[in-house]
Amino acid sequence: MRGISRRVFLTGLASSVAGSAMAEAPLTSIRPPPRGAVPSGGVAAPAVVQASTVTAPQVDTLIANAKLGGDVGFVVADAKTGLILEERDGGKPMPPASVAKAVTALYAFDTLGMGHVFPTQIVVTGPISGGRVQGDLILVGTGDPTLDTDGLAEMAQGLKAKGVTGITGRFKVYGGAVPYVRSIDPEQPEHLGYNPAVGGLNLNYNRVHFEWARSGNGYSVAMDGRSDRYRPAVKMARMAVVNRDLPVYTYKASGTTDEWTVASTALGNGGSRWLPVRRPDLYAGEVFQALASVSGIKLPAPEPVNAMPGGTPIVQHNSSSLSAIATDMLKWSTNLTAEVLGMTASAKRGGAGSLQASAQAMSNWMRQGLGARDASFHDHSGLSDKSRVSAQDMVRMLAKMGPGGVLHSHMKEVAVRDGDYDTLANASYKIHAKTGTLNFVSSLAGYVTANDGNVLAFAIFTGDVARRRALSKAEMELAAGAKSWAGRSRLLQQNLIARWMTVYA
Repeated sequence: MRGISRRVFLTGLASSVAGSAMAEAPLTSIRPPPRGAVPSGGVAAPAVVQASTVTAPQVDTLIANAKLGGDVGFVVADAKTGLILEERDGGKPMPPASVAKAVTALYAFDTLGMGHVFPTQIVVTGPISGGRVQGDLILVGTGDPTLDTDGLAEMAQGLKAKGVTGITGRFKVYGGAVPYVRSIDPEQPEHLGYNPAVGGLNLNYNRVHFEWARSGNGYSVAMDGRSDRYRPAVKMARMAVVNRDLPVYTYKASGTTDEWTVASTALGNGGSRWLPVRRPDLYAGEVFQALASVSGIKLPAPEPVNAMPGGTPIVQHNSSSLSAIATDMLKWSTNLTAEVLGMTASAKRGGAGSLQASAQAMSNWMRQGLGARDASFHDHSGLSDKSRVSAQDMVRMLAKMGPGGVLHSHMKEVAVRDGDYDTLANASYKIHAKTGTLNFVSSLAGYVTANDGNVLAFAIFTGDVARRRALSKAEMELAAGAKSWAGRSRLLQQNLIARWMTVYA
């Protein structure tokens, strides 16, 4: 372990018991001893009650009532000692979906440090004379996954403050700090905004805004890189309305242009949605060119470069800290953010030649540093259903970080629900966890804290992979039955947690 191993990881392991207990924890379900008892091995038992003294739904009944099919695996443990309290198929590797982002956050923290920022720079290859840069101007990204149009506008204004009105050379864009990925999961439909390209120069989560309105007998359409304050039009993504029923969208790459078509019968009177971009460096360059023009700076069309040119940085925009970025990622489950954090971490470790290589580097890190036995990731976001990790491995990680530790403090609070899935405003416990959802895959992993301060660490994986694999690519966005299946899985997760808090807290 590197980077934060002596700060964050040791903070999570403040008790000498916590690490050893989970490392050697029994891998089968146990009946907890009475409060104050000491199990064999001499490790103080978590504050628990006898399971037999409390009336709680049986696990088999809860799972049968969920009617999910496929597999259900879970582990729940005392978060301080790592002692496993209950387990069902906890050693079975399953798709984690977005729960993988919790692993990615720790991987990035350990490698980059929680204070890491992603700078985006304007670099020039010559001096400024008479308002013009005597040479090239390069927009340089280092991967910032949160850069938006407002951030680029601030950079354009910073360039104006330097007295720049134009350049004598070329306008270049460099996004090579992170390996280029055309799409996170090629098996997903092209038009899904949560499956964009990834690179070192990203903008608006690498999504372009498509808006349409009925106009006469047809439609007017616009493609732009908008923010709350700006709506710069782009040409690198183009849309044509076609008289057809299906498919709703088609896509093809035409040189450096994203060419889209949309079925007219799907549009109604008007609307909008975000579509992914496949050349984020050119997208960011074109938006910056437009914003620079607003500031009175004339730039030629952007040109991508594969190698970082030499020059002098004259304007810089910094992202928020990695800690803040990861908090938002775990809350909103942004796939682009996860891939950038993971690949940036792998690049520092020397293993990020591709997304697959980077994901494998994270798998190795989890195995070597956290004692995982079954971790095998295909990306950092969990978007691919080929990734596998077991509930045991997840809980082992959660227990090593400990209650109140770095992971617990970055996880979002998940509402506690009753048997009808209504929110319980005055629940006797709180859940801080990472959720994960794919078609016919649902997961939840994190911490549950009782009002008396007792904390359990848990991971619940559910998945009907065969049913998911039977879907065609066109069915992936709105798969029949997937929404109700996910609802039943989320209710099962809540019911399991309620059981554990009744029996073990």
